[in-house]
Formats: sequence, structure tokens, C-alpha cells
Amino acid sequence: MATMQAVRAHARGGPEQLVYESAPRPEPGPGEVLVAVKSASITPQELTWAETWTYRSDGTGPERTPVIPSHEFSGVVAGGALAVGEEVFGLIPFVHDGAAAEFVALPADILAPKPASIDHDHAAAVPLAGLSAWQALVNHAGLRPGQRVLVHGAAGGVGTYVVQIAAALGGHVIATAGPDHRQFVADLGASQVVDYTSERFEDHVRDVDVVVDLVGGETQSRSWTVLKRGGVLVSLSAPPDEQEAARHGVRGTFFIVSPSHDDLRSLADLVDHGKLVPVVDRVLPLTETRSAYEALEQRGRRGKIVIHVS
Repeated sequence: MATMQAVRAHARGGPEQLVYESAPRPEPGPGEVLVAVKSASITPQELTWAETWTYRSDGTGPERTPVIPSHEFSGVVAGGALAVGEEVFGLIPFVHDGAAAEFVALPADILAPKPASIDHDHAAAVPLAGLSAWQALVNHAGLRPGQRVLVHGAAGGVGTYVVQIAAALGGHVIATAGPDHRQFVADLGASQVVDYTSERFEDHVRDVDVVVDLVGGETQSRSWTVLKRGGVLVSLSAPPDEQEAARHGVRGTFFIVSPSHDDLRSLADLVDHGKLVPVVDRVLPLTETRSAYEALEQRGRRGKIVIHVS
């Protein structure tokens, strides 16, 4: 049996369960591609998701351990349904072993050509956060040029992409962020930044067409009043209150990001035209994956933590 080096968890838990070790190398099935992973990226709370540990998206069914974490990557086709040597990137389904390994086997139709203008480390930082932002703004909000967008959590892993993509699509972007991130978020494309630690955003913002909520809780519940009638609140943190949405004459929706070849191509096009810049906080080697997950809990982080595999 062919083997590879990988990071795996043999029991449920946090970063303390992660072990760098030899593991069986996957073999691509019909319609699949074997990818030699160059870089992978990790996500907060990933190790707490039920689907990380089972075969079903609702977390039910038998345990899938040992599991390989990290669900976004950039790499090179090493066999299967696409041309060997093609550079690709993508989002791995959450019930599937991830990319904290030298190889991963995936359906060819969820991958896309890697953006040509950036390296693998930066390309690996795009799929989950970038798809989340694109699907929130385009698929769920239907953002049009000239519309006003309020982004909560704008300096976070997904927020940095929401701000850039909303601006690239012609939106007028208003963002909430802490005082240390005001200029950073403005440089990403926000026309107005509200310091949530000292200001109430509803005192400064009104009549927005779209709210993208990456925070939840009280921030979400206070957002209904700043939407114009007919507007939409899109949340990736918690399902919005439908009764509150109806009372304000707006729409509320919650979704979980999904792999998409077409959406990845749109993101790659924005990157290659200089309209979307991946934000990377740090790059660590595969052998330090456990430390990478521990670093996700540190405050003040900007952008994604990337694992350099190859």
C-alpha cells in the first residue's frame, strides 16, 4: 500500500488530538482526481463540527476516525480525471478527509484552475472564505452595483473577502471592526468603518440593502433596523429570526458554504485581475499543523493561517 505523510486525529477533540504520521495514500475513483497538495488552509471551530468526524452533514452515523483536517487547498494534479501537472484549488466537502496531507483524492467537478497570479500558499487561503463571501453576496443577496452593504466582522477570515468582493461588484461597503483594524478594513475597500467597541453601528448606518452577518447574537438582532424595506440579511453565523425579518419588511437567510467549480473560477478571475487579494496571517509547515490550529484561538489575527505541505 502506498503511503504519505499526513496529520490525523484518531479521536474527537481539539488540536491536542492531531498527530503527524504516515497514512495510506488515497486512490482516485471514477471521476476523481488525485492531487499532490502544496498548501492547505484551516478554519476556526473546524475540529468542533460534527461532520468533521462522521460521514453525514448532520453529524450522524458512524465515526470516520482517523480524520485528516483542513478543507481548502491548492495543489497539482497527480492522477485521475484531469491532466497531470494542472494546478488546481478547491474546497473539500466537510465529511471528506482534508488537505493536511501530501495527497487528497476528490471529485474533479468541484475543483478549478488555481489563480495564475499567486502562489499556492495564497491560493489555499481563498476557497472556504472566498466561496462563503461570494455565495453570500451573489447567490443569496443578489448584490447589484450601487447597493449599500454592511459587513459585520469585516477583519475576520471571511469578512476580508466580503469587503473586497462587495467592492469589486460595485457595492458601497460599510464595515464594523475593532480600532486596530480600521485602516486595514478601509484599505480592503470599505468606504466607512464603524468601531464596534466604542460606537453603535445603528447610530451611524441606515437604509442598507444588504447586511452580511459574520458575528451573530446581539449584533444580528440589532441589524434589522438598519435595513431598508426589501433588503436582506445574510448570515453565516446563525439562522435569522424569520418573524423579525417579516416585521421589518426584509428577508433573512442562513447558509453553509458549499464547493462550486463555477464560483471558484469567478474568484480566480477576481484574483488575477487584482480585485481580490488573499489575506494570509502566517504560513506554517505540515509538521506544525497542531500549532496552527492552536494559533486560530489567538486574538488580533488577520486573515487565514496556511499550512505549507510540499
